Amino acid sequence: MDETSRTAREDRMPVVYLSHGAPPLADDREWKSQLADWARAMPRPKAILVVSAHWESAPATVGATSTVPLVYDFWGFPERYYEVQYPAPGAPWLAERVAGLLAVPGEPVRNDPSRGLDHGAYVPLVEMYPQADVPVLQLSLPTLDPERLLVTGARLAPLRDEGVLIMGSGFFTHNLQAMRLSPTPEAAPPSWSAEFDQWGGEALARWDLDSLMDFQNKAPAGHLAHPRTEHFAPLFVTLGAASAEGEARRTVIDGFWYGLAKRSVQVG
Repeated sequence: MDETSRTAREDRMPVVYLSHGAPPLADDREWKSQLADWARAMPRPKAILVVSAHWESAPATVGATSTVPLVYDFWGFPERYYEVQYPAPGAPWLAERVAGLLAVPGEPVRNDPSRGLDHGAYVPLVEMYPQADVPVLQLSLPTLDPERLLVTGARLAPLRDEGVLIMGSGFFTHNLQAMRLSPTPEAAPPSWSAEFDQWGGEALARWDLDSLMDFQNKAPAGHLAHPRTEHFAPLFVTLGAASAEGEARRTVIDGFWYGLAKRSVQVG
């Protein structure tokens, strides 16, 4: 390996998938502390590219290219959750770079400069980078197909050598109809969530992408853990941007929140 390649690899940003939580994450001291500690343990990014479960738009679209109001895409919460601000700088230069990496004939990348960060982006970022001083760009999910999202992640991988933190944001299990509404978020999870979480953690540890891509059929309770797959889909962008060989991978946050698995992982 020549000196340039060695330096690029040493400076490479990791890629992450995190379970972002609902707005009340701000009341969970342990989870907030875990996210803050995670950010401090990583190299400081030049910019952050977020792919959130809460923005599906095809073709691929970039938003928050400048500082615009947040998208409070949730309902029925106390007013204080709608007063949260996160005026992170926009990243128009990153939008151009993303468009250059993803654009292929017949598949343009759109720009929606009025679209702000949704709660899948800003809820964790408030805890990880509370000063809102790192430029943030959000990229839509153009599809829920795991194989296509792996390709999207692979095309974005060069950004890692340019100081960009690629962040998939979803929830490792996500069934709001079947979640366990208990007096405290630490209550024991239902079996479907615990079984899927264990299966997923083991599949990630052995880098079994084939099984992960077919998770609704291969995992125990796959359809119950994800009756719709948008919260698992950002994981495949993360995995696509990761190298299959030679990169450390680990679960940084685990456990459950009202029965939903909050497993969050880092590669690199």
